[in-house]
Amino acid sequence: MRILIIGGGILGTAHADAAVRRGHDVVHLEREPEARGATVRNFGLVWVSGRTEGELAATLRSRELWADLGARVPGIGFRANGSITLLRSDAEVAVAREAAGRADARDRGFTLLEPEAVRRLNPALRGKFVAGLHCSTDAAVESRVALPAIRWHLATSGRYRFRPGTEARTVTRTAHGTVQVRDDHGAVHETDLVLVCPGATLSGLARELGGDLPLRRVRLQMMQTAPLGEKLTTSVADGDSLRYYPGFAGAALEELKACEPQALTAEQHRMQLLCVQRLDGGLTLGDTHEYDEPFAFDVDEAPYEHLVTVAEELLGHRLPPVVRRWAGVYSQCLDPTELVHRARVDDDIWIIAGPGGRGMTLGPYLGERTADLLEL
Repeated sequence: MRILIIGGGILGTAHADAAVRRGHDVVHLEREPEARGATVRNFGLVWVSGRTEGELAATLRSRELWADLGARVPGIGFRANGSITLLRSDAEVAVAREAAGRADARDRGFTLLEPEAVRRLNPALRGKFVAGLHCSTDAAVESRVALPAIRWHLATSGRYRFRPGTEARTVTRTAHGTVQVRDDHGAVHETDLVLVCPGATLSGLARELGGDLPLRRVRLQMMQTAPLGEKLTTSVADGDSLRYYPGFAGAALEELKACEPQALTAEQHRMQLLCVQRLDGGLTLGDTHEYDEPFAFDVDEAPYEHLVTVAEELLGHRLPPVVRRWAGVYSQCLDPTELVHRARVDDDIWIIAGPGGRGMTLGPYLGERTADLLEL
């Protein structure tokens, strides 16, 4: 089958990988010279720990697919490094203990650790905390280089063509039933199936085909440091992440929210600390969450100061210099029970978008699931 995919982010690329592995021919259009949206502006986390019970099976399957992809494409930098959520109060420990005592805790790889056990597992953590929740199933990839590496691998099949700097303008049907996509270079691509993966660009062609999609956009701020100078053996989160990730919901979390308010900056910007070490030694840190549009075009300094303060308290020493700051926008389903918005807008034309902050985590699973649903 001939498949045309519009959108070069993680969803578009994961769907291309699923289609090529099943023997189909793929043309892949990306309007920018290189994907520049949320896919390359994230942590590169494959995050199992905070997922809800309903998401867990899909997340663990995606984790398997990332490991398989890492074996096929070493350039993505897949590593099964796990994570530690560092806890700084008895109320946070209670939330972690409740999560570690649930029936699915073994599937997630949860272990509640005393401070010395945390430091044995990750010696770079020499700061102030009273416990740590270890999740052995969490993993990471290099978000800035993963997509080019995957595309290079797909191109070796002879059944994949990537067309950067090419924007799809119209999608129509021919008299004999196939679909035609006209791009902004005037080229016409005749195909059997179109998958539109617009990321956070919900206007233009996505709106023309699917109307007002049941999605909202979310803006976040992040930053990158110079190399740390030592190895951070796991990804790191702080206790504020317990408030953000729905997998930690329960009585203990409600008690935490009632008795321990967040720091003012963290509350105002809906913050958590996540920290991942890149292969070059630098640290990616974030993040904030903003939901009300129009989004600002600039970034606020207060959240960065908060992230530095928290990270230095947990590490027990100063961070390396910050070398990059950025903002990004992703799309998220309005229905929190939906992993993604996947809708057929016409025969052989689908729109797939809105995994929220789970795009990098769930991308391979969502590509596989679409292939199964469409019997590719």
